[in-house]
Amino acid sequence: MQIREPRPQASSSPRAHLGSRPTGHRLAAGGPSEVCLDELAVRAIRVTAADMVEAAASGHPGLPLGMAPAAWVLWSRYLRFDPGRPEWAGRDRFILSAGHGSALLYSLLHLFRMGVGPDDLARFRQCGSPTPGHPERGHTPGVETTTGPLGQGMATAVGMALAERMAATGSGETDERGRFTFVLASDGDLMEGVASEASSLAGHLGLGRLVVLWDDNRISIDGPTTLAFTEDVPARYRAYGWSVAEVDDGEDLGSIDEALAFATSDLDRPTLVRVRTTIGRGAPTKAGTAAAHGAPLGASELAGLRAALGWDLEPFHLPSQLTDHMTRLCDRKRNEAFSSPTPCEPLPADPGTVAAALSKVSFDRSHPVATRQASGAALEELALMVPSLVGGSADLAESTCTRLPGPPVSNGSFTGRHIHFGVREHAMAAIANGLALGGFRPVVSTFLVFSDYARPALRLAALMGLGAVHIYTHDSIWVGEDGPTHQPVEQLAALRAIPGSAVLRPSDAHETLDCWRLAMARQAAPTVLVLSRQALPHLPPPELGWLCERGARTVVAQAEPDVVIVSSGSEVCLAVEAAEILAAERVLASVVSVAWRERFLALTPEERATMVPPGVPVLVVEAGSRLGWESLTGGDGDIVCVDRFGMSGKGAEVAAQMGFTAHAVASRALALLP
Repeated sequence: MQIREPRPQASSSPRAHLGSRPTGHRLAAGGPSEVCLDELAVRAIRVTAADMVEAAASGHPGLPLGMAPAAWVLWSRYLRFDPGRPEWAGRDRFILSAGHGSALLYSLLHLFRMGVGPDDLARFRQCGSPTPGHPERGHTPGVETTTGPLGQGMATAVGMALAERMAATGSGETDERGRFTFVLASDGDLMEGVASEASSLAGHLGLGRLVVLWDDNRISIDGPTTLAFTEDVPARYRAYGWSVAEVDDGEDLGSIDEALAFATSDLDRPTLVRVRTTIGRGAPTKAGTAAAHGAPLGASELAGLRAALGWDLEPFHLPSQLTDHMTRLCDRKRNEAFSSPTPCEPLPADPGTVAAALSKVSFDRSHPVATRQASGAALEELALMVPSLVGGSADLAESTCTRLPGPPVSNGSFTGRHIHFGVREHAMAAIANGLALGGFRPVVSTFLVFSDYARPALRLAALMGLGAVHIYTHDSIWVGEDGPTHQPVEQLAALRAIPGSAVLRPSDAHETLDCWRLAMARQAAPTVLVLSRQALPHLPPPELGWLCERGARTVVAQAEPDVVIVSSGSEVCLAVEAAEILAAERVLASVVSVAWRERFLALTPEERATMVPPGVPVLVVEAGSRLGWESLTGGDGDIVCVDRFGMSGKGAEVAAQMGFTAHAVASRALALLP
C-alpha cells in the first residue's frame, strides 16, 4: 500500500468517480494497442507536452512528463467541470501553481476539448497564442489564475478555497455540493515563503476541500533539491494541521486514485498528497536530471521518448481509440455538470448601494480626522450593505481601521467576513486574489512600509484584473518614533509603477470617501488606498466625479497664480499653510491636491492647464521619493521630497528635520520666483 495515512473507504468520498477506477497497475512500455485507455491518455499527455516544448524551442518538459499520471487521474476521475463551459460556476478549481509546467495544463485542455486545439499547441510560447509560457487567466479557457512566480498559485488557491467555503456557508450548501480546489505544486512552490504562510493559515482555519498534489521529483534548476531543501515536508504540513497522503510511485495509477479518494474524503482539513515522481520520465538520458527541467529535450532525446512510449503519430495528433474515449468521458462530465445545482455566488455591489452606504458617513469639520479613520468609517458602512465585502489585516486591524463587523472567520466556521491573516502580508495579498477570483471584494491592509511584502501578489492582481482593495496606512515620515524601518520612502513610487493599479492618497476625510467610491467601482482592477496615521484638517469639499475624471483638484485657487504647489495626502494641508504664508508676502499660490497621480499625469496638457497653468513654476510636495514627479515640474520647478531614509523621533520633529514645514515649503516656493 502506497498511502501513508489510514484512509476512509472510497465510498465515503463526496466526489463520485467518472467511469471505471484504475486498477493498481503501473504504466508499462508498449504500443498504444497494448495498453489500457488510462495509460494511453497518460502517454498522449507526455508526448504532447514534450512536442510543444520542442516546437517552441523553449519551455519545461520535465514536470509534465513526471506528473502526467497524477494529472490524468485527477482530471478524469475527480475534477468536476464542464468541458463545454469552462466558466461553469459549479466547477472544481484546478491551479497549476508550478506554472512553468504549463505544457501539462495545455495538453489536458486539448485532451478534454476545452478550446485548445492542435494549432494552439504548435504555437506554444508564441506571441498572440492562447498557450503562453505560463498560464494566464483570461487568456486561455480553463486557466483559473495566472501562475508562474512560484508559491503564488498555492497561496491564491488558499483564497479560492476560502471563498468557496464562505460562499457555501452563506448560501447553506451541503457538503455533497461543495466545490474542491485542487493544486499541482512543485518543490519550488514549497520552498517559497508565501506558500508556507498560506499553508499555515489554511491549516489553522481547517480549510477542507483544498487538495495540493506535490510533485516530489527532488530536482530543481541548479540540480538536486538536496542542495538547499532537506526538510521533512510531510511532517511540516502535518504540523500545519493538514492531512497528508504519500504516494511512493507516481506511475501507479491505483495508488494515486487511493490518495485522491482519501484527500476528498477529509472535509475538515486541507490535504497534501506527496507524489514521488521522476522528472522528465521516459527521456532516455535526461530523466531524473536537471537537464529535463527547463529546456527542450532535443530531437534525439524526444525520438527516444516517443520510441519508449510506442508513439509514432505526428505531433499533436491523437489515436482514434483515445479520441473516442474522450468523447464519452467529456459527455459524462457534461451530463454531471448539467445535473448538478449551480451554487450561489456573491453579488457585486452596484453604484447605488455604494453611494447609499457612503452617504451615511459624516464628519465634524471642526475636528481633524486621520484618513485611516475616515476610511474605517466608510468601510463599516459599506460592509453593512455589501455582503461580498470581506477581508482583514496582517495583525493590524485596529491600527489600519479595517475590522469588519460580525464574527471573524475561524477554524471550521466560515460565516463571518473578517479574516485574521496574522503577520502574513505576502500570503494575505495572494489570498485576496483568490477571494476575488471566488466572487468576493477583498479588502486587506497593513502599514505602507510593509506593502513590499504584498507587492508580488498585488502585481498579479493588476495583471489579472482583480478588484482587490489594499489599504496601506502610516504613510509617511510622520510615523515618527518607530524610525526609518517603519517610515515609507520609496513605497509610493514602487506601487505607482504597477500597470493597471490605482494608487490613491487622499488629503482629508472627504477625499477618502471619494477614494472608496472609486475603489468600489473598479471591480476589474486593484486599488490601493494610502492613508495617514495623523489627524488632518478638513479641506473644501470636493465636487462629484473629480477623482475619476482628473485624479486631482484645486483646493486653493488663484486666477493668476505666481506659483502652483502640487501635493498629495497629508502634505496638502502643509501646502495650504505655505500658501497662506506666501499670501502675506503678496505671492499668489494655488494648491492642487493630487489624490491619483497617474490619472492626473495622463490628462492632456489642455486638461492639466486648468489646474497647473503653463509658464507658472510648479513646486511638488510629497513625503516620498521624487520618482515620477519630474515630468510635472520640468526644468523650472522643484520637488520637496524624501530621497533618503528617515530617523527616529517625534513625527513633527522628523518632518521638520527633513524640510516638511509650512515655512520651509514657502521658502522653496519663493526660490522659484524670478
